[in-house]
Amino acid sequence: MDSIDRKILSHLQQDSSIAVADLAEKVGCSRTACWRRIKSLEETGMIRAQVTLLDRHKLNLPVTVFVAIKTSRHDVDWLKKFADTVDRFPEIMEFYRMSGDIDYLLKVVVPDVAAYDKFYHRLIREIDLSDVSSNFAMEEIKFTTALPLQTP
Repeated sequence: MDSIDRKILSHLQQDSSIAVADLAEKVGCSRTACWRRIKSLEETGMIRAQVTLLDRHKLNLPVTVFVAIKTSRHDVDWLKKFADTVDRFPEIMEFYRMSGDIDYLLKVVVPDVAAYDKFYHRLIREIDLSDVSSNFAMEEIKFTTALPLQTP
């Protein structure tokens, strides 16, 4: 990946609907070369998908909850069941296995605290967890989906 590829990716992270001709002009290459580079970036998996980011507040999903989970189970079968369970919950936006004091971290978005309580009860009915700790975000200070593409 060279500097033109990085420029292409940087612009696409900001607006994936940009016309190839406009993108080519911004990164300093021909339209055909730009299109080929984009296709190559897609084929190699560098570009995983093109999506539309929605405004969660306008969709009545203003509450973000970070859910720290501890479990006494650490076997592959349990993790597979947990991952399958998480997949069935559209409120869960992100799911991580952690190091340190907690085992797993979920990022959950819901309309309000009552909706989170319903989510919580559904989750603990589905999977055995040792400890669940919920932290409500008070304010979103920075949110981005753009990865840092600076050259080292």
